[in-house]
Amino acid sequence: MDHDSMQHFSDGLSTLVLAYVVSVIGSLIGLACMARAQAEPGRAVKTRWTVFGAFAIGGVAIWLMHFIAMLGFDVPDASIKYSVPLTALSAVVAIVVVGAGLSLVTLVRFTKMRLLVAGTLAGLGVAGMHYLGMSAIRFRGEISYDRTLVALSFLIAVVAATAAFWFTLVVKTTAARLAAGLIMGVAVTGMHYTGMAAVRVTSDPTIPAPRGTSAFDLVFPVFVTSALVVAALLWMLFTSDDDALGEPV
Repeated sequence: MDHDSMQHFSDGLSTLVLAYVVSVIGSLIGLACMARAQAEPGRAVKTRWTVFGAFAIGGVAIWLMHFIAMLGFDVPDASIKYSVPLTALSAVVAIVVVGAGLSLVTLVRFTKMRLLVAGTLAGLGVAGMHYLGMSAIRFRGEISYDRTLVALSFLIAVVAATAAFWFTLVVKTTAARLAAGLIMGVAVTGMHYTGMAAVRVTSDPTIPAPRGTSAFDLVFPVFVTSALVVAALLWMLFTSDDDALGEPV
């Protein structure tokens, strides 16, 4: 077995910038949905906006950001494939766990303890999705992790997700919502690259050639699906009757 070097920015910093921008956009849409859910009186309407928020934050801000960032991941002289079922499952996990976190602050009476639990759940959703998504990687070798950096990646995700929720729920100005989206973007991308810094790659030529799909073969269906989700969420936000997105600055 040989210990290999790897690249996280094989296409330059463009993947980092695009991943962060996508994460911020998803976060802003999700946090707007979250604010709408908190402001609406009916439980059915609250639930609907909470689900929308889970798709925006879990599906776009977290999962799509991870997918874009992984386009820059490369192990020299290795063919990297991905298990499509595990990759899809990681998206489902992100959406469900974030949805559970959001429901604690949108469907029930707001308390500081529920905010902490919600932020923790959302942070764990970010981190759990990341490591589940990493388990989908297939190549002639093995991946191991530096446990200290893994623990730090979880801490970053939980703290920053909690801070973003606090900004959205407690400080209700447009500027605060924007700050929350930027913080959430930092949380997701910061957690991702901290988690990637923990990666140790060991090649093993005795392992059979990997089965799976290359990341670039998934780009078209992933981006088309994501664009439709974002368009639908924006349409819902801007065509909904009641504007509960907060007071202008």
